[in-house]
Amino acid sequence: MCMSPDRVASIPAAVPEPAPVPIAPVVEGASVDPIDAVALGWVDNAGITRVKTVPYSRLDAVAVHGVGFSPVFDVFLADDSITAGNLVGGPAGDLRLVPDLTALRPLAAQPGWAWAPGDRYTQDGVPYAGCQRTFARRMAARAGLRGLTLRMGFEVEWVTGTEDAAGRFVPAFHKAAYGMTRVVRVSAQLRELIRALAAQDVRVLQVHPEYAAGQLEVSVAPEDPVGAADTTILVRETIRAVAARHGHAVSFAPCVVPGEVGNGAHLHFSPWRDGTNLCHGGEGPQGLTDEGEAFLAGVLRELPALLAIGAPGAASHLRLVPAQWAGVYRCWGLENREAAMRLVTGMAGERQHTANAELKCFDATANPYLVVGTVIAAGLAGLEDGLRLPVEVPGDPSTAGDVPRLPGSPAAALAALEASTVLREALGETLFDAITAVRRAEITRSAGMTPNEIAAEARRLY
Repeated sequence: MCMSPDRVASIPAAVPEPAPVPIAPVVEGASVDPIDAVALGWVDNAGITRVKTVPYSRLDAVAVHGVGFSPVFDVFLADDSITAGNLVGGPAGDLRLVPDLTALRPLAAQPGWAWAPGDRYTQDGVPYAGCQRTFARRMAARAGLRGLTLRMGFEVEWVTGTEDAAGRFVPAFHKAAYGMTRVVRVSAQLRELIRALAAQDVRVLQVHPEYAAGQLEVSVAPEDPVGAADTTILVRETIRAVAARHGHAVSFAPCVVPGEVGNGAHLHFSPWRDGTNLCHGGEGPQGLTDEGEAFLAGVLRELPALLAIGAPGAASHLRLVPAQWAGVYRCWGLENREAAMRLVTGMAGERQHTANAELKCFDATANPYLVVGTVIAAGLAGLEDGLRLPVEVPGDPSTAGDVPRLPGSPAAALAALEASTVLREALGETLFDAITAVRRAEITRSAGMTPNEIAAEARRLY
């Protein structure tokens, strides 16, 4: 599929020319059915993945001009109700959602379909200030101006099962946690998932049963920040499609059953300079370089505010309890799964490639583009200020003395975000206004709900 010269010439100067080359080799060359339709995806500020779809025959035109898109989507809540901020909201205005063809992938579990993430522009071809994916790209570019690149990757945890006539979740399996019996129960489903992800050029590192009833996890290889966010959305929707083919529903909600271990979306990240991993080979704590330590310290400093981005809602806080490896303590430690920031050095002989930090407190109700962008902003601020990490917590933070907890409610996390000059500056006023408006409205909406009601709704929505 080629774009005519007059279409290319009509692209406004501010809009990057879409590359036509990836369409044919990625989609037509893949071992899947011919593509008839393309889902153009984005994630809103409530963490819901939404789409507009177009016939594949129109993709070349859509790649130039995009499709119409109301700015009001930025203030949608998870239940599809709508709020408004000071700068965003109301019925007026229009944007263009432009697919990124370099990220176009066939949907192997949805024959005849492909998916591409979208960036948003104004009608004049200017990048939209509220576009979360553009924000993530801008923060990665800001790191690049300092000579840094970031490698990032999300773990994806989910539960699989069915709902009974009363709407109660029935997990596909129970005991034993991490057991082979779980793999046996869903082996055909996992086999199809691995094949589908491979067909979509997703490099899977491992798939395994997790702790809670019906819970599974997949880990993928690290990528650049925007690519990592794209991939985690693609992985989740592939999991959902494969499960549906086997008669199962899935949920990535942070709390499926109150009081039980929930689903995280842990972010692994490492800053690099000139091909060198700054989380390894230094003289700082646990082998961190000075720059690596400063970057991690910046993230740890902003973590209360980052919680309003990475674990934004009432269901998130049902998961954030001690002794469940959810990372509720604002501290760091080598391989410490109770710390909010776990340093992972990797195995001897490969640490220069694999050493990274893991943020355990985040979950899949977050917009992943906001997560990667704000983590980069926080880390860069740590570099700018020459921060050092506090003393490491090597064991259970609850018994280690005066180790601070992360904010204990969505309202407390929102207050930390509103007080963060680092994140407010990075996000910009339009995006900051939309995010905080959505957070305030979600707090109000969930105020009268019981934990069971919060968990049940999150299970259905995510």
